[in-house]
Amino acid sequence: MNKTLLAGLMALALAGCASKQPEQPFTLTLAHINDTHSHFDPTDARVTLGNQAVFTRLGGHPRLLGYVNALRQQAARDDQPLLFVHGGDAWQGTGYFKLNRGAMNADVLSRMQLDAMALGNHELDLDNGRLSAFIQSVNFPVLAANLDASQDPDLNGLDNLKPYVLYAFDGNKKKRVESVEDAGKRPVVAVMGLVLEDMANIAPNVGMLRFEREVDSAQRTVRALREQGVKYIVAVTHLGLERDQRLAQKVNGIDVIVGGHSHSLLGDFSNLGWGDGGPYARQFNNPDGIGTTCVVQAGQFAQTMGQVNVTFTLDGRVSRCEGGNTLLSDNVFYRDIRRGDNHRLNEAQQQRVAAAIEAEPNIKMVAEDPALRAHIDKVYLPALTKAYGDVVGHVPLLLKHVRLPVEGSGSRVAPLVAASQLYWVNTPEVQAVTGRRADFALVAAGSVRNSLEPGALKEGNVGLELLPFANPVSLVSLTGRQVTGLLLETINASLPSAAHTGRFPYGAGLRYTFNETSRGRGYLNRIEYLDNGQWQRIEPDTRYQVALTGYHASGNDGWNTLFDSQQAFTDRLDLAFVNGKLTGFPVARLSKNVQGAIEVHYINQPLNCKTAGVACNTDARAFIDYVRERRPVLTALPESGITLNRL
Repeated sequence: MNKTLLAGLMALALAGCASKQPEQPFTLTLAHINDTHSHFDPTDARVTLGNQAVFTRLGGHPRLLGYVNALRQQAARDDQPLLFVHGGDAWQGTGYFKLNRGAMNADVLSRMQLDAMALGNHELDLDNGRLSAFIQSVNFPVLAANLDASQDPDLNGLDNLKPYVLYAFDGNKKKRVESVEDAGKRPVVAVMGLVLEDMANIAPNVGMLRFEREVDSAQRTVRALREQGVKYIVAVTHLGLERDQRLAQKVNGIDVIVGGHSHSLLGDFSNLGWGDGGPYARQFNNPDGIGTTCVVQAGQFAQTMGQVNVTFTLDGRVSRCEGGNTLLSDNVFYRDIRRGDNHRLNEAQQQRVAAAIEAEPNIKMVAEDPALRAHIDKVYLPALTKAYGDVVGHVPLLLKHVRLPVEGSGSRVAPLVAASQLYWVNTPEVQAVTGRRADFALVAAGSVRNSLEPGALKEGNVGLELLPFANPVSLVSLTGRQVTGLLLETINASLPSAAHTGRFPYGAGLRYTFNETSRGRGYLNRIEYLDNGQWQRIEPDTRYQVALTGYHASGNDGWNTLFDSQQAFTDRLDLAFVNGKLTGFPVARLSKNVQGAIEVHYINQPLNCKTAGVACNTDARAFIDYVRERRPVLTALPESGITLNRL
């Protein structure tokens, strides 16, 4: 028998065997990002390789695109199903957002060809008209199964705002379908979205939106999908890791949760000097005792991409879930964060670093996508460069911002922000408007958006990056008992593993010691304020003038004591510029509307930050004035005033 005939017969035999093969388990790859916060350019970073600290740049959207395109090419070669999803909070974070107000996010994210994105809380920072324009501009669905937009005139009826979306797969090829019937025999993956049920207490502009309970809505949506015949369900959420884990343990039928909001870089990065963020792709048992749910998240600021591979049993349950987060590095390295030409490693040193990176599983050198890089540089970068304005000071050494103090070391930036507000409200110019003197200042860790890198500090670094939310500085009187209650509620809420730590309180003119007595709980055994150069005990019934942002003065983001203390009346004063003149806006009381959002009721003229001629960014103005007038060489304060004794 000739070889050609034999080969043909063997091929037929193999084909016959293949036709009788049992159905194969389905495997899905998810590439995921979250909390990118308009970091279209890479960010400076320090990594440890071996025993050597080197400085490079991580991430940025062109590098994300370069990496996900490589994953797509590999998936195509392997004929492997792949989805690319975003866990929300694409908005805010850099000057790019302040200048383009969502339009650049829509442009760049659409070029990245996402398959779905969860609605984050910062997508509600402007108004629903701008959010509507964003949702209608992007070429991927924005998902929120527990959002009721039916009464909101801007978001009601948007085709691209959905509770979930269905993808049918034929190997690597995917197609959006409206139903399981439309998919024929192809496997269907549902991607559903979930947003914060307490969004009205976190986002400043929710309009007429209503937010339903996360667990109830998730279970209802899963039930509806199962009834349609959907076997595989992915939830893209913006809830934070702690709530994602709770969701996994309280809802039956979600296979994978791809999260955001808590900025959790899951995985052990201690090999790079970044610490251990806890297990990636941890699986939790569902309440029915049968199913399991795999939970992942991918850090922040477009520095990292997660990749999780999920294999299902024939009846649709998760049998394997594994993968990891990868830091995406530039290929140029320095010995100093200032990144001058004289700090650049020589060729031999660069090669050693590259070899060290090649040996590590959780960092890769990735080239930027050249087309996206060129587009950003041409269309958006010139205006950003111009907007940064004058130099107000210099930062000689890296000032690192961390939200929650770890092993006795906390943020070096948040105490400076608090100090700037205390200084500013006590200047003669501001006191002439308020008629008051502040005793101390409080700042939530989440109000501070980044570390301060060595080099010149420009106005734009402050107003567009460090403090981008344009919050008015407020003065409000609180009793010592209320101050203590506020500290206790915000510290205790920040301590549990995977908690949202943006509410953690830093201060100026105030110091405290907190002792943890059980995991995530503890007590204050010292709380003092600085009075004429002397530390004095905070007295329970004495009233103190406290400086803080208007956002937190209203009790948003879990600063509930402040809302509770101002429901009947308050002496609070919000400070903003009107046509260049500093003006005080006295507050009468606070209330909540039907959506649960906090409303501020003013005594006379209301403060509307959207009105022409009104500038509410006195938080950024305070920091700029503080640096220019008191700290032109900006270094860390000698101490933060916080002693946090963990178990």
